[in-house]
Order: sequence, then structure tokens, then C-alpha cells
Amino acid sequence: MSPRRGIMSNDLKVEIAKELGFYDTVQKEGWGGIKSRDAGNMVKRAVQIAEESLAENKK
Repeated sequence: MSPRRGIMSNDLKVEIAKELGFYDTVQKEGWGGIKSRDAGNMVKRAVQIAEESLAENKK
């Protein structure tokens, strides 16, 4: 079985974690240390960013 490959770049994940206020946890414990709710919020924010980017490209 091949290792899982993330879809989000590490830079994007870090940016979103800082924006949402849990990057300190990531620094101390790694990505596995964040709460499920924080991970879900991170995905929601990534989707928002992608939608905004698509909307801008349509203009």
C-alpha cells in the first residue's frame, strides 16, 4: 500500500493553522495533535480559499 499523500500543501496548512489560531499546537505536537474540530475547520477554510480563487479566475 502506498503512503498517503496530502492534497493541501504544507505552506497552505501552516497559513490556515495560523489564521485559525492553533499553529502553536502544530509546532508542539505536530499535525496529529490538533483537534478534530480544528482539522474540520481547516478543511472548510481551504475550500473557501479555493472557491474564492475560482471566482476570481472567472472574472
